[in-house]
Amino acid sequence: GKILKTRENLVNKPDERGFTPLIWAAAFGEIETVRHLLEWGADPHALAKERESALALASMGGYTDIVTMLLDRDVDINTYDWNGGTPLLYAVRGNHVKCVEALLAGGADLTEEADSGYTPMDLAVALGHKKGKCGSQKWGFPWLGSAASCFLLELNS
Repeated sequence: GKILKTRENLVNKPDERGFTPLIWAAAFGEIETVRHLLEWGADPHALAKERESALALASMGGYTDIVTMLLDRDVDINTYDWNGGTPLLYAVRGNHVKCVEALLAGGADLTEEADSGYTPMDLAVALGHKKGKCGSQKWGFPWLGSAASCFLLELNS
């Protein structure tokens, strides 16, 4: 079992920012790597120095399969980072509708506030629903009226 122990230590070895191999793999959408790391005992609950999590970074990138895989491991769905961002906030901001759906199905909290005082619902309103302009591309912000924010707003209307 000595080799296995070494592998376990390596699999959770953080870099100088506190990122574990799993956090990096999740951030880059490397689904096979994520799967193997989890099989090898990678800790899905690990947080980096600024409280970044594999779940938040996968949500930011819109990697729904990875999000689902991590949720299956009972990671904290409402974990927030140094920026006050939660996985759901990042998924909405990135206009990742499938991710938003997966997080909501997993029980993500729509009222969880970021340090900025915004909730995912506020963000959806700010990004997409000023004067009911879902789908508007005005101001040149692609996320204004994004599908993810429209999805959240329809859920709550």
